[in-house]
Amino acid sequence: MLPDHVKTLLSDHDIRFVLAQFVDIHGVAKTKSVPVNCLMNVVEEGAGFAGFAVSGLGMQPHESDFMARGDLATLSIVPWQPGYARIACTGFVDDKPHPLDSRYVLQRQLERLAERGWTLNTGLEPEFCLFQRNGNGGLRPEDPSDTLDKPCYDYKGLSRSREFLERLVGNLQQVGFDIYQIDHEDANAQFEINYTYSDALTSADRFVFLRMGAGEIANDLGMICSFMPKPMSSRTGNGMHFHMSVSDAGGGNLFHDAADTRGLGLSSIGYHFLAGLLHHARALCALAAPTVNSYKRLVVGGSASGATWAPVYITYGDNNRSAMVRVPYGRLEYRLPDAGCNPYLVTAGLIAAGLDGIERELDPGEPQNINLYDLSAEDCRERGIGILPQTLNEALDELERNPLFHETLGREIITEFIRMKRDEWIEYNRHVSEWEVERYVEFF
Repeated sequence: MLPDHVKTLLSDHDIRFVLAQFVDIHGVAKTKSVPVNCLMNVVEEGAGFAGFAVSGLGMQPHESDFMARGDLATLSIVPWQPGYARIACTGFVDDKPHPLDSRYVLQRQLERLAERGWTLNTGLEPEFCLFQRNGNGGLRPEDPSDTLDKPCYDYKGLSRSREFLERLVGNLQQVGFDIYQIDHEDANAQFEINYTYSDALTSADRFVFLRMGAGEIANDLGMICSFMPKPMSSRTGNGMHFHMSVSDAGGGNLFHDAADTRGLGLSSIGYHFLAGLLHHARALCALAAPTVNSYKRLVVGGSASGATWAPVYITYGDNNRSAMVRVPYGRLEYRLPDAGCNPYLVTAGLIAAGLDGIERELDPGEPQNINLYDLSAEDCRERGIGILPQTLNEALDELERNPLFHETLGREIITEFIRMKRDEWIEYNRHVSEWEVERYVEFF
């Protein structure tokens, strides 16, 4: 029996179909459209999918169906698709949670926090680009006048894309996103929407919903909304910074301590959690920057606008946006992930690394409150600052030999993730690019 408030939502919005939605290992939304009268079937039994047809579920064609079981707390209208609602689902196979379902993987890590009476709160900052196709199929900024060398916060760039931005914001506000600012970012055609933090599972569910809405609204307007990590080689990439804090049962921020002698407002728990992120940074990088293209964002050097804004250096600082972790007083901003990540896997990895830091009382060392982009490789060695992997293959090597994520997130999903991403790396290396043809076709 559906609760009364659910019946009211469905009736008030004339909902005819519900999208039973989960994500594959890449974090890409997968759905079935279910007539609204069958919603309880999705909640109790699940919508059935042939798991072998979905990336990264590790299933074979002869196995039982992957059953996407809906979480009624996530049911919401789909404003850009009248008559439809969406329910976020967790995967079950043979009536057991599926270990390769990334939402379930995150739920397991959240349970580890709940055993201590803790809740992880996250605020995500997704960046994206708005493009049009050229006549030859290439990409150009949706607004052809968006050509400034330093376009960040530019009024004209923001104003001339307002139809898309207003429509996206309006749709998200209808389902509870508390959006407090929108800006033009540092690359041409690049934007960011900021909304208030929530518990980590809700944040991940919302980010998937945001990508769904942004893509469809852009398509309706004849444009492309891209969350690709690095769509333009000379411009900044699309990041998705994670703001994090852990609260106790009373809602108090366990990362905050006004008596912090470093002046960062961090407690000992906050510092230990931070140290875990630094200690496991190179392995965690594979989850936070999961594509070949991701590592064209994570480069040592600058961009046409002056800086990449992407972290390369495994360290932390006060208001230091060149560090992997920025500390905006009493909480952490993890700047490594890009907008193409799977938010469930990244969040699960952050919890695993942070709890390891807490349990082992790891020390993050001293903050680096300098422009790290100015440092040479020798400077980094002298200061003991590590550098993040510079290719997907290097990051996968780190993930493969780090036992923490196999043990906590699950050997099944980490093994499958590495297998699929190794294939991506091999395919990338075998591809003959336009750059290679132009450089070598008559070179010899």
